[in-house]
Amino acid sequence: MAEMDEKQARIWAMLCHLGAFAGYIIPFGHVIAPLVILLIKKDESFLVEDQGKESLNFQISMTIYFLVATLLTLIFIGFILLIGLVIFDMIVVIIATVKANSGERYRYPLSIRFIK
Repeated sequence: MAEMDEKQARIWAMLCHLGAFAGYIIPFGHVIAPLVILLIKKDESFLVEDQGKESLNFQISMTIYFLVATLLTLIFIGFILLIGLVIFDMIVVIIATVKANSGERYRYPLSIRFIK
């Protein structure tokens, strides 16, 4: 496949991160959106491949954290954790989106590297 230009690469990298918000509308959309973009565009740009993997790793990590917090709702601390996780997720996804749009590689905090 042909290489995409830098502007297109930044847009697709940004969409990898923005796709995470699909999880608030579609079950598992936060994982599906970056995965689809990664699979379709990874051969066209290193930035898209890198940020797609980064977004996917973070969203899988957040899914695990949400599951643990949901279990902890049985002892009430989970409610606080869930609220904190939602706020944290939104903030770092927005930061990652802005960084990707400027062409920078962003590394999420607390992300487990499942896909390398």
